[in-house]
Amino acid sequence: MLHPVNSPIAQPDSALPEIALRVERSTILKRLWRGTANDGTEFGFELSAPLQHGDTVFQSANARYVIRQQPEPVVEIPLDVAPSAAAGIGWAVGNLHLELAAEPTRLLAPDEPAVRNLLDRLKVPFRATTAIFRPGRFARGNLPSHELGPSHQH
Repeated sequence: MLHPVNSPIAQPDSALPEIALRVERSTILKRLWRGTANDGTEFGFELSAPLQHGDTVFQSANARYVIRQQPEPVVEIPLDVAPSAAAGIGWAVGNLHLELAAEPTRLLAPDEPAVRNLLDRLKVPFRATTAIFRPGRFARGNLPSHELGPSHQH
């Protein structure tokens, strides 16, 4: 049975066990798609806005079904630099029309040759890793992250 989903559940019951619906970032950004949860439950998504990592999309008496974005290859740039240097790095990555995410201790960018070449040229240390990449998400110290939203994607 295919369960239709039009939006995330506003107030899911966090006491229910979670069943993950694992998706890639390219899928999570779509508004029309199908997915299968870890237990084989199938969903059809027809959304007015894209979902986000952690959204509960369906709930039964026994479980809640949660979107879990797959980690992907990224470059991690430690934020042990001056704020002006971090701003310059962000500007340079954005100037390539590539996306960026900022966390309290690191910047994340897609692991692409253009990003690696830029960072090498600027002599910015980085390391390749995998992470749940949520571009347009910016943390400010210990404050909650701020999302620039889909209108700010390149």
